[in-house]
Amino acid sequence: MKHVLVIDDDVYIGNMLEELLTREGYRVTRAYSGTEALLVLEGARPDLVLLDLMLPGLSGEKLLPHIKDVPVIVVSAKVDTESKISLLMEGAVDYVTKPFEPRELLARIVAALRKSTATAPMLSCGSLSLDTISHTVTASGVTVKLTRTEYAILKLLMQNPTQVLTKSLLLDRISTDTPDCTESSLKIHVSNLRKKLREADGEDYVEAVWGIGFKLREPR
Repeated sequence: MKHVLVIDDDVYIGNMLEELLTREGYRVTRAYSGTEALLVLEGARPDLVLLDLMLPGLSGEKLLPHIKDVPVIVVSAKVDTESKISLLMEGAVDYVTKPFEPRELLARIVAALRKSTATAPMLSCGSLSLDTISHTVTASGVTVKLTRTEYAILKLLMQNPTQVLTKSLLLDRISTDTPDCTESSLKIHVSNLRKKLREADGEDYVEAVWGIGFKLREPR
């Protein structure tokens, strides 16, 4: 479950965002000032931050440089182009103007998380970890030895944790790394991958969606 930190002193907007995100399956933490947000960030690393600018105490502009290695979407009533350009140059990944369309904001959140996950050196789901640099996979600390094709499938699933990936999309995305994988052999590769992960820590991380494809499943 992806963790979103909402930093906004407007209780009404904060409540609306929390309800919207929770309904979409995100875990939400709230902060009502820049100073409170710093304290939250000292104890936790969210997957994404929604940042208002006009905050009591430490403003959003001053807080932004303190948020490291986490994608930040600014959600503000400020509409001038210079503010947008400045904040994007200083590290924000996106800028959404209030009032906003909830569906558009959700789409921007998905896009920001996808980009962040795709470039992250370490991918994780529960006790499952994948290091994209060393190409190693561990489950509950146990190293799982995967074939080249199994690794490519797992990496793609972990880079898109909320999506159901169709068989054709999987084959297309991994074709560069694993040209030997075909539509007829994909099911076998996924079955072997699921078996190896299950043997490592008893969890079934890959879920088959009948008639469509596969998705990553967070352990219960």
